[in-house]
Amino acid sequence: MNREQVRRTAPGLLALTVLFLALAGAITLFVRGVRDEHLSLVGLAVLIVVLDLLGMAGLFVVNPNEGRVLQLFGSYAGTVREPGLRFANPFYTKRRISLRVRNFESGHLKVNDTEGNPIEIAAVVVWRVVDTAEACFEVDDYENYVHVQSESALRNLATSYPYDAHEEGQVSLRGHATQIADHLKAEIQERLAKAGVEVIEARISHLAYAPEIASAMLQRQQAGAIIAARQRIVDGAVGMVEMALERLDQKKTVSLDPERRAAMVSNLLVVLCSERAAQPVLNAGTLYQ
Repeated sequence: MNREQVRRTAPGLLALTVLFLALAGAITLFVRGVRDEHLSLVGLAVLIVVLDLLGMAGLFVVNPNEGRVLQLFGSYAGTVREPGLRFANPFYTKRRISLRVRNFESGHLKVNDTEGNPIEIAAVVVWRVVDTAEACFEVDDYENYVHVQSESALRNLATSYPYDAHEEGQVSLRGHATQIADHLKAEIQERLAKAGVEVIEARISHLAYAPEIASAMLQRQQAGAIIAARQRIVDGAVGMVEMALERLDQKKTVSLDPERRAAMVSNLLVVLCSERAAQPVLNAGTLYQ
């Protein structure tokens, strides 16, 4: 594997000054050679101009948060990270690699979760290049590689978890955003390590059931909410009935046999758990008629 090697280069301003002085000297020699008809001086001046123009090709600019990968006839010669005007071997090829933090949002992918339900999912990935040599030489196009591998990791993540947790302690895509984000980041980083890329953050940006089952799943969620609410209502009603019976026994307001106690419990539960207001019933007889 190709690892990044930082390359030290000469200051560009100093090299530019030397090249301009050499050009000025070549012009002076050319004028003197023409005036004195010295062909040797004219030839020397032409040679200096050619070398000077060749030297100009060695000047290049490195912007902040940018690297220049140097190659000499196909061989990796190092990476220049120091910003400013720099000078290196004119025969080097210099490929620009951005080291800035970048991000992209994947498209809305349609996949099945671990329970087989079709869902739509998308993610935002924040990344940057940390090893320019690997980004250049280990993969063909590192930007496209980041996009493809991120979407592949997102698909794999979606098939590993259910959309909603139906059991206590179960990790779900919708209910455990932080844990899912950490898993997604780790999986993408594992895939992109060979490309010299660091994943800074990865989070799900869109999550929904597929349109063909969205209405059915909404009904399922509503049913679950109704069941949970009913369970709480029943738990509260049972507690209130128990408290009422204990109070009656303590104050000895009325003595109820088991049959009437069961009827009272039934009536209280109907009143407390009913969705409609209770309708009063006037008893004109005795307690047992």
